[in-house]
Amino acid sequence: MLLYLRLLKESLAFALNALRNNKLRTFLSLLGVTIGIFSIIAVLAAVDSLDRKIKSDLSSVDKNTMYLKRFSFGPSEIPRWKRQQFPNVKYDEYQYLKGAVKSAEYMAFQIFTSSETVKYENNSVSGINVVPVSFEFADIQSLKIEYGRFYNESESNSGTRVVVMGYETAQSLFDNQNPIGKKVRIYGQKFTVIGVLEKQGQGMFGESNDTAVIMPVNFLRRMYGDNNNFMTPIIIIKPNPGADAEAVKAEVTQKLRSYRGIKAGDIDNFVIDILAGFTDLIDNIIGQMNMIGWIISGFSLLVGGFGIANIMFVSVKERTNLIGIQKALGAKNRFILFQFLFEAVILSVIGGVVGMLLVWGIAIMLTNALEFEFVLSFSNVMLGTGLAAFIGLLSGILPAIAASRLDPVEAIRSGM
Repeated sequence: MLLYLRLLKESLAFALNALRNNKLRTFLSLLGVTIGIFSIIAVLAAVDSLDRKIKSDLSSVDKNTMYLKRFSFGPSEIPRWKRQQFPNVKYDEYQYLKGAVKSAEYMAFQIFTSSETVKYENNSVSGINVVPVSFEFADIQSLKIEYGRFYNESESNSGTRVVVMGYETAQSLFDNQNPIGKKVRIYGQKFTVIGVLEKQGQGMFGESNDTAVIMPVNFLRRMYGDNNNFMTPIIIIKPNPGADAEAVKAEVTQKLRSYRGIKAGDIDNFVIDILAGFTDLIDNIIGQMNMIGWIISGFSLLVGGFGIANIMFVSVKERTNLIGIQKALGAKNRFILFQFLFEAVILSVIGGVVGMLLVWGIAIMLTNALEFEFVLSFSNVMLGTGLAAFIGLLSGILPAIAASRLDPVEAIRSGM
């Protein structure tokens, strides 16, 4: 054991000596490993960070939550022209399903609409995401209230002019004032602020409740009606705890087909997407991103491996005389083999560490510059180190074998 520790120490000394004496050559040779490890770990760190962000954003929402609407989130077997003929979901369908579907714990009616400008006295904030939705939305999304409260069933059904604001919207309009009870103007009418959400941060696709204003959906319906091109209604369904998502979907499908009078054999003229299916699609995309990153980075690692092999062949050539002396003094082939293998691994790991340090530095800068946390996990650090060591091992095996098989007499003679 002590022999191998001494061998490792000597190999480290030789590797550092190669760095000192041949700085440019070593730098150029290690550049491939550095770029390869940087590319792989950067991709893995970015994908891991995105994956964590997605799971964090969806942690408050049951993965069995369903979205009933006229369009699909993902690819569909139904032709586009046929999907365009599907009718929008209606508020009366929401009311019917809410009473008819026993396997649903909560059901909410929401309208997607254009952003608006919100005004308070002389202050105004533009580009605010208006979220008209029924009162159950707070329970489905597990919204956390910083100040005040969410509107109740009575206010929701009557379309009372009350709003719940996102954290940043409230800060922009009211600074450090208490917003509860204040009057803001939206759609040319005054609304009373009854609640402010906790700060959420930016979502996985740039969306955030921080810059939103939530209001009773029936206010917008009463003002504009149900048939407008700038409004897209959906029904959000949260199944009972422990309920099978597919069974709930089947029940909703059967009830709505019956309500709409769809004949047996005719296709559904609506779409029900389960959030779990959406997360599976995201996982698939993330897996493909990882694979592409590995393929691209593999070419850099291949170049880096040739660079390490080049260093080691040159090192064997320069130290042929020393190898002969070591063998003449009793050093076995195995000792010489491990000496050069360790040196190749150490050089490669140095290149890998530089690559990971670059990823770490860039991750810190991007985290500080953006509202997104880039994480370089311990598992990725260990993967990068192990990969660098493996590349060094593969690259150094042939030069090490060549060194171990040198004839001591010929090796000593070559240095004279």
